[in-house]
Amino acid sequence: MAWLELPGNTYRINFWHGGRHFSRSLKTGDETKATATELRVEESLSDLERGRLKLSTGADLIAFLVSDGTLTERPQLEVPPPAPPAPVTLGELRDSYIQTHSNGAMEDNSLATVRLHLGHFIKSLGQKFPAQTLAVSHLQAHIDRRAKKQGHHKRPLSPTTLRKEMASFRACWNWGMQTGLLKGPFPNAGLKYPKADEKPHFQTWQEIERQIKAGGVSNAAQRELWDCLFLLLPEIAELLAHVQQHAHHGFLYPMFCFAAYTGARRSEMLRAKLPDLDLDGKTAIIHEKKRAKGRRTSCRVPLADFLIGVLKDWLVVHPGGQYLFCHQLEVARSKKERTEHGALTRNEANDHFKRTLAGSKWDKLRGWHVFRHSFASNCAAKGIDQRLIDAWLGHTTEEMRRRYRHLFPDQRRQAIQLVFGEHHNGQGS
Repeated sequence: MAWLELPGNTYRINFWHGGRHFSRSLKTGDETKATATELRVEESLSDLERGRLKLSTGADLIAFLVSDGTLTERPQLEVPPPAPPAPVTLGELRDSYIQTHSNGAMEDNSLATVRLHLGHFIKSLGQKFPAQTLAVSHLQAHIDRRAKKQGHHKRPLSPTTLRKEMASFRACWNWGMQTGLLKGPFPNAGLKYPKADEKPHFQTWQEIERQIKAGGVSNAAQRELWDCLFLLLPEIAELLAHVQQHAHHGFLYPMFCFAAYTGARRSEMLRAKLPDLDLDGKTAIIHEKKRAKGRRTSCRVPLADFLIGVLKDWLVVHPGGQYLFCHQLEVARSKKERTEHGALTRNEANDHFKRTLAGSKWDKLRGWHVFRHSFASNCAAKGIDQRLIDAWLGHTTEEMRRRYRHLFPDQRRQAIQLVFGEHHNGQGS
């Protein structure tokens, strides 16, 4: 026998079967509907006990009885499909990209640059901008806005800088496609950048001073000229003598010498370790980061006898640890506590460069890269094969080659003389 209960606003059906009590809500407060269900259940129970109905193993008894024996399984609730994920915002895309590449896949300084570049796009479009809706019009508006901004020394941002920012965003977008956060190619087709002026050739100290002395060169233009400086060999020797006399730390003189005699980048010198030196073989291994994307590469460079002597003297007093250039654990007037001989940081290298040259004629030098310019230019001036220069420098762009190629012992004057020399002589005879 079945019976109804009304504990609240909805009726419950109750019955006994096989020595067990069953109870379930009918999900209705209508007495008529509840009573009709009660009668059907009682009738189905009677048929079940007399064998007129057969209950399948595992079937839901109450559903079976309420349906007059036609439903043998509990009806499945219709589960709505999961809501589509919220579209990724530009801020979320940036954060995910940075976090993923913080595992050593990208150098810390490169990662900082990417974070800076993507931050400029977020400033243009907004932190919550739906990344998937990005269109070429958004990117063009960003370029136009950034082109009006002033960079270092109150000069407009160069098209090269704008292109580098766009390249960082494109790499982030492509990663988003690979991970399923985004769909479709990066919408940068047809973007228009301001025209760029080609960087001037590397020039000597005298050439730069003549231009400045002639007048009409702004302070910003003067800084750009000094960025193009390459030092002649006698000037390098004079500069190194100054460093040897005024350097406050033991690693500085050998580090200046290493930069001047190998053309190594600042970052490459900071990564250099003692096992990279083969003084008996007169070579050193330079660990690169820019030659091949996603791979660590290296090149072996020859060491001049002078540099070998400087490095040998340095190794005698080297404070310890694996890095070629490093501080003592205790440094006078330094607030930094050192427990091991770790690598110099980029900021430390820059600060030591400026402090060592401050107050001298050399304080016009813009940074460690002057030695790379000088190395390439002096090699070219001595007629060293371009392929050797490329191999020693590890990674040389065509733009950089153009900046020092004019220094190669040039056959063009001889060639033009072959064409017009005889003609001129013939007219004069």
